[in-house]
Amino acid sequence: MPASAARSAALRRDTRETQIAVKLNLDGTGESHFATGIPFLEHMLEQVARHGLIDIDVDATGDVHIDHHHLVEDIGITLGQAFDRAIGDKRGIVRYGHAYVPLDEALSRVVLDCSGRPGLEWFVEFPRARVADFDVDLFREFFQGFVNHAKVTLHIDALRGRNAHHIAETVFKAFGRALRMAVTADPRMGDATPSTKGVL
Repeated sequence: MPASAARSAALRRDTRETQIAVKLNLDGTGESHFATGIPFLEHMLEQVARHGLIDIDVDATGDVHIDHHHLVEDIGITLGQAFDRAIGDKRGIVRYGHAYVPLDEALSRVVLDCSGRPGLEWFVEFPRARVADFDVDLFREFFQGFVNHAKVTLHIDALRGRNAHHIAETVFKAFGRALRMAVTADPRMGDATPSTKGVL
């Protein structure tokens, strides 16, 4: 992968339910800006940016007077679309990423493959339904939207935990670190595609 190759994307997604603008830089420093009206989701996305060293900018509005479902899912979709555009042809990357992250009593594992095949395996149980006013069921919707459009295979396992905030934070931190590993240039790979098929 050429050192000068820009791995960034900016796009908008507008529907009758949501209006979302995303900027993404896979070779960033972990800077982030969020204006979504959903503070706990923003706190989680900040973990992805910081621990993934990915610059993320999200401005989003939607029909939150109904609930947060459409906006959370569509943010996942739009981030997935931006990721797919930014990663390009995937030549020279590590391709696979994994991370274990603890936070006090909680421990989560995230494993991903920039495979070109969308798939989510979600094994996360929360001890309560909400953190503040955020419905934790929506985290699965976020990740499903992301993988469908980023075209990655993603396994997320919350291995232990009693505190819902801690569990969510370990998931998102591990996701950021796994992304960081997967998109990193592999100096031994050179400009080759990390697949025996020759394409991803």
